[in-house]
Amino acid sequence: MTVRSQLLRVFEQEDVNFLLTNRIPRRLLTQFIGWFSRIEQPLVRDLSIGAWRLFSDLDLREAKATHFRSMHECFIRELKDGARPIDHRADILVSPCDAIVGACGAIAGTELYQAKGFPYTLEDLLGDRGLVDAYRNGRYVTLRLTSSMYHRFHAPHDCRVERVIYISGDTWNVNPIALKRVERLFCRNERAVVQTRLTASGAPVTLVAVAAILVASIRLNCLDAPLTLRHRGPNVFSSDAQYRKGEELGRFEHGSTIIVFAPQSFSLCDHVREGATVRVGQPLMRS
Repeated sequence: MTVRSQLLRVFEQEDVNFLLTNRIPRRLLTQFIGWFSRIEQPLVRDLSIGAWRLFSDLDLREAKATHFRSMHECFIRELKDGARPIDHRADILVSPCDAIVGACGAIAGTELYQAKGFPYTLEDLLGDRGLVDAYRNGRYVTLRLTSSMYHRFHAPHDCRVERVIYISGDTWNVNPIALKRVERLFCRNERAVVQTRLTASGAPVTLVAVAAILVASIRLNCLDAPLTLRHRGPNVFSSDAQYRKGEELGRFEHGSTIIVFAPQSFSLCDHVREGATVRVGQPLMRS
């Protein structure tokens, strides 16, 4: 057994994983990694990316760049042109990111799940009565980005970003182990609620970008500055930015979770189920 496999075997034990990724000074460590990952020194960069590879299946063959000045630059990498074909059918809402599907399906009134037996409500997550009413009995898909994945996210359809609500919070890990242990986890963490409206139908579709430990910085292309743990307002941003389906909306400065909300008239595509892997541009919901 290799050293890497031995380390992974230890780290994958639930109690160990939860302890090492949650029972630590989460905010301080997140801010430190945000600074450290940007160091543009070859030795620091190489050791950082090497350690990253040790604990993940990082694959850079699709990356547009072949050289990175820092671990951060590697993390927010762009992909080669054409690496993510977009499904342009008018009735298809596509995945905004590469991800593993978590809880998904119909919202029971205003209640949905982060994991089996762990419910939360639209009110707690979104913090806006109008949005709660828009997605009552609607549809949702939780998309978890792992550390090795592509970390930019894209428009699920031709749309206009109408408003962004930034909600400051904690930085709990959002992996399945934590989701089974920490109630209302998504409602506790820092998040950006990106409210969009589809250009053709006028249907509201909202993306909630949830930050996590080592991940508390969300960059939206429609805003002038990133949303970080140090952000002190404003918390609501108006927007009139237009996007074509598949066009980049923003990125996580590290990886985390995006929850996609659509009205009751939408349905999940057949392949969208818990544990499935989806990529940018693949079908997610049908109107």
